Amino acid sequence: MSTAERNIPQTLLEQMLEVGRAARAAATELAQAPASVKRAALETAARELRAARTAVLRANAEDVAEAKARGLSNAMLDRLALDEKRLEATAVGLETVAALEDPVGQVISTWQRPNGLSISRVRVPLGVIGIIYESRPNVTADAAALCLKSGNACILRGGSESARSSAAIHACLRRALVQHGLPETAIQMVPTQDRDAVGIMLRDMAAYIDVIVPRGGKSLVARVQQDARVPVMAHLEGICHTYVHAGADLAMARRIVVNAKLRRTGVCGATETVLIDRACAATHLAPIVGDLLDKGCEVRGDVPTQASDRRVKAAADSDWGQEFLEAIVAIRVVDGLDEALAHIRRYGSAHTDAIITNDSAAAERFLNELDSAIVLHNASTQFADGGEFGMGAEIGIATGKIHARGPVGAAELTSYKYVVRGTGQIRP
Repeated sequence: MSTAERNIPQTLLEQMLEVGRAARAAATELAQAPASVKRAALETAARELRAARTAVLRANAEDVAEAKARGLSNAMLDRLALDEKRLEATAVGLETVAALEDPVGQVISTWQRPNGLSISRVRVPLGVIGIIYESRPNVTADAAALCLKSGNACILRGGSESARSSAAIHACLRRALVQHGLPETAIQMVPTQDRDAVGIMLRDMAAYIDVIVPRGGKSLVARVQQDARVPVMAHLEGICHTYVHAGADLAMARRIVVNAKLRRTGVCGATETVLIDRACAATHLAPIVGDLLDKGCEVRGDVPTQASDRRVKAAADSDWGQEFLEAIVAIRVVDGLDEALAHIRRYGSAHTDAIITNDSAAAERFLNELDSAIVLHNASTQFADGGEFGMGAEIGIATGKIHARGPVGAAELTSYKYVVRGTGQIRP
């Protein structure tokens, strides 16, 4: 379908294409930027963000007030809201990314051929990355930092609910670029909230955008995957499981389950389903269920879970495989490791899943046999985060299997090329 058939105004199309042209030119320059300059720009961006915290928090307060008036869910409001602590964490994230080893130009491997040719595989930027995201204004800083570190220009399209917050953060990043002689257009925000701009990014800018990264709800990711004419690095829903195995220490299990579900319910690494092994249900089920209920979490369970506490609601079939993003959890009793693995494979999203056990053999089976992007042993699923992995930040958790998987940091935003050095060889 052409832009005319989609009723897209010519002025909007030209405006977006100009953004693309500017990004492509910036990407060419940024790919050659010294590592020291990129690092300094990110360190300056962190200082600019701290200096502008009053303005950023004021802009965020306006976004939150409008979002509440529009009736956004508690999960969306939690993702949207900034405070001093979250803003400082964003600034620290910028500094952490700055301090990472620069991936551009890294030699991944090298080998010598019998004819004397020396061949190296070397990391290079992807080029221009389009990032479409909802709610979280901190993604503006995280995504821009990772793109800058990896030598990529980026085009950011945040949700309308976070427009003021994202613009205030973007202004800090832009000032840092200018101060260090980097192209201001290396980090661009889509200059309109017109929804047609997203369609243009997906369908009409293949000449300028090399990869699209959607970060948001299931409907956003589905639309991007359906409409995009450029490669997509998909971040699907986080239907995460915590399996309490028969060999789990009860005190450890209670701590981990509460944290995995309730530390932040609106993040993609929040546990949505807890599986309890029938072999330990008599001792572990009621305390774990009680902990969650006492902390205000709604529990939807199968028959044994309902029997453990009268406050438990009956789980519907749709609750297995549901990403609640709220203080709601589904709990099921399973007959051992095989049934737990089967449940996760059927209902999970290959995002993040954890086992709690002191049985090392069971743990190794879980870690080896479950094909999720992140698998954990005796740790909370809330560690599904690029910052916690030492990446400084992340653009998202990629659940596909092509190019990047798991937390997408700076190194995952590069490709590679082959550099071949000879001494006059010709092919016979």
